[in-house]
Amino acid sequence: MSTPREVLMQQRRQLPIFSAQKQLVHEILTNDSTVIVGETGSGKTTQLPQFLRAAGLCRQGIVGITQPRRVAAMTISERVAEEVGVPLGGEVGYTIRFDDKSSEKTRIKYLTDGMLLREAMIDPLLERYSTIILDEAHERTINTDMLFGVLKSVQKNRAAQADVTSTEGEERAKKSRRRLGKLKLIIMSATLDADAFSRYFDAKVIYVEGRQFPVDVYYSAEPQQDWLDAALVTALQIHVEEPPGDILIFLTGREDIESLEELLLEKRKKFTPEMNDIEVCPIYAGLSPEEQLKAFAPCPPQCRKIILATNIAETSITINGIKYVIDTGMVKSRSFDSRAGVDSLKVVPVSKAAARQRTGRAGRESSGTCYRLYTEEDFYKLEDNTVPEIQRCNLSSVILQMKALGIEDVLNFDYMDKPPKLSIQRALEELLSLGALSPADGTLSTFGKKMAELPVLPSFAKVLLASKDFKCSEEVLSIISMLSTETDSVFVTPKSKKKEALEARKRFMSSDGDHITLLNVYNNFIQSKHSKRWCIENFLNFRALQKAVDVRRQLKEYTNKLGVGSSSCGRDLDEVKRCFITGFFTNIALIQHDNSYKTITENKICYIHPSSVLHGSKQPYVMYNEVVFTTKFYLRDCMTMEPAWLEELAPHFYTKIKVLNKPTMS
Repeated sequence: MSTPREVLMQQRRQLPIFSAQKQLVHEILTNDSTVIVGETGSGKTTQLPQFLRAAGLCRQGIVGITQPRRVAAMTISERVAEEVGVPLGGEVGYTIRFDDKSSEKTRIKYLTDGMLLREAMIDPLLERYSTIILDEAHERTINTDMLFGVLKSVQKNRAAQADVTSTEGEERAKKSRRRLGKLKLIIMSATLDADAFSRYFDAKVIYVEGRQFPVDVYYSAEPQQDWLDAALVTALQIHVEEPPGDILIFLTGREDIESLEELLLEKRKKFTPEMNDIEVCPIYAGLSPEEQLKAFAPCPPQCRKIILATNIAETSITINGIKYVIDTGMVKSRSFDSRAGVDSLKVVPVSKAAARQRTGRAGRESSGTCYRLYTEEDFYKLEDNTVPEIQRCNLSSVILQMKALGIEDVLNFDYMDKPPKLSIQRALEELLSLGALSPADGTLSTFGKKMAELPVLPSFAKVLLASKDFKCSEEVLSIISMLSTETDSVFVTPKSKKKEALEARKRFMSSDGDHITLLNVYNNFIQSKHSKRWCIENFLNFRALQKAVDVRRQLKEYTNKLGVGSSSCGRDLDEVKRCFITGFFTNIALIQHDNSYKTITENKICYIHPSSVLHGSKQPYVMYNEVVFTTKFYLRDCMTMEPAWLEELAPHFYTKIKVLNKPTMS
């Protein structure tokens, strides 16, 4: 009988990429940059780092593999550690935002693209790395696009150091070569424009055999107006008529997922005794990593797992047992309007590349089937690729990171696809107003260097650093940690207990707004000694609160290093509110006669989001964290404030304030 290690080895040998091991390693050792195109299921993400380990590249430094999503970095590293036969966090590990399972022994490290950028801020030559693999490059996240240019520069500088001439002294040359070798770059994906990447990186392109197993694709005979209903019918039809195998359904977001989950569970109650059971597993970015991992757990016997996912499940992550994919053909996309300063969250059709990635999920372990809930004609009308995120998002965090990396000419940086000039200018203006840049020459200020060290948005970084002066660092840390949990809400509202959940929420609600409400929740959670039972009784998201505690601990380490110290304002919560104004003084809105709000910087009519505790409260002035457009313009995460604070706390921006009248700006 085979041992678990032997079974793993057998599975590895069956992967398409395994037969190309020698050729791949030869090409990577021969070329500084390599583009590898291998379809979903080829095994490139798990196997290539192990090939490089066997070739000795791990002895020269860490082999780093970037992933666009946290859950992919976690699950893939766990699989590779198992295959290598080492504990996770040892030779194989991962690093994601607010979670680090790596050590000095780590030689194969999976990490999010954002974390590698942060490492480059501390170590501009990435000296610990021998090889960087940019995986899922086709997704073109903003951090991945940033890494393209940054790593090209690092590679060039590393090559220059490695080629120290004898004119500088033979001994010095030997030491330099021994200390720092050239950096190998590997750009990898299932579906990308190989020629464009080859030109940009001056890299050789290698194609790896396609997915392991064939996937049959079926289209709808006619367009579907209600994709939720179509997905429900298709899933139940598969469950009743098709052989065993789990189902993966691609949906647009949390609301769709929760609605379909409820519908499936209702239908489940009507199953006849001879029918197999179903287990419904949601997976989306708002869930904690622990909750996301439930989708990867084995299904009980005589049970079919139905996974409801956003585009988080399109790439890299492998959910065992998937044989059927239902693709609604839609995705929720965020874009930023630089002129209006507004984030838009719209449901739009996927690209052809994304549709192909979704289809590939059905062919990872056996032949499968993909049901596209749109017509074949509509498929050919889709855009070939998704618009790069760097061309459709707020660039303030990116520009701050670029400045911290020593990239001063952000307009002429070597972007693969240049973002709009207006987006860059707006980001520079925001950073200048926050004090991150020097007014004289636009270089990073001393204060800006501190802001760049904090792994939060620039406005939050300003608030954290300002909390020292307002003597409220403990309160600010708690609030920003609650806002950084990456879960949709700390409040749980079961449809069957809406009234009870609302009553429970009132225990924490503050007339000061959402920030103080979150502070109340956090403080009460700490007083409960992190009780899960207390969370259930109060309809709170236990995982989100646990995450907030962990985020706070790590943020406190950062602020301690930056000299913020520990202080509390006690019950004087006005100091907390005033502190937040220092980072969000441009995000102010005043009420209108019809109870809508007008933003004072853009004169945009907005409404307080229904999830806010200030919804319907008719506050004269509110500060908000962001404006989001869904069906209309909404202000999210709102706080009450006194207009007189604006001239006091941001005199460089405001010259005169009149209550209920638009302030005059300089």
